[in-house]
Amino acid sequence: MQTIKRLLFACTLISATALATPSPNPLSVHVLDLQNGQPAPGVPVTLEQRAGEQWRELAAGVTDAQGRIPALYPAGKPMAAGDYRIVFKTGEHYARQGQKVFFEQIPVEFKVEAPVQPHYHVPLLLSPYGYSTYRGN
Repeated sequence: MQTIKRLLFACTLISATALATPSPNPLSVHVLDLQNGQPAPGVPVTLEQRAGEQWRELAAGVTDAQGRIPALYPAGKPMAAGDYRIVFKTGEHYARQGQKVFFEQIPVEFKVEAPVQPHYHVPLLLSPYGYSTYRGN
C-alpha cells in the first residue's frame, strides 16, 4: 500500500511539473552566410501573419552571434493555423560588410495547417546574390 501511495505521489508530481513547464516557442530561425561559412549576426527579422489581403506584424528580432533567433513567435501564445511570412532584412548584413547585395530583403512565406503542431525552424542560407531556405527541426 505504501508503494502505491509513493507511486501515485510521484505521478502527481510529474504531472504538475509538466503543466507548470512553459511550452517552447513554436518558431525559430537561423541565418548562415554561405560566402564565408559563418553565422550571420545582426540580421533584422520580422514575423508577419496574413490578415485578409494584408500582412500584420506579429514579432521582430535580430539574429544573435550564432545567427539565431530561438523564439520568434510571440511568447505565451499558441501558433494558430494560417499563412505566415518571415522577412529577413539581409541588405543591412552586407552593408555592414561593405558589400553589394542583390536581395535587400528575403520574404519566406509558409502555411501552418493546424493550431497544435511541432516546432517550426526556418534556416536561411545566404549569399550576396542568392539564398535557399527549408523547414528544419
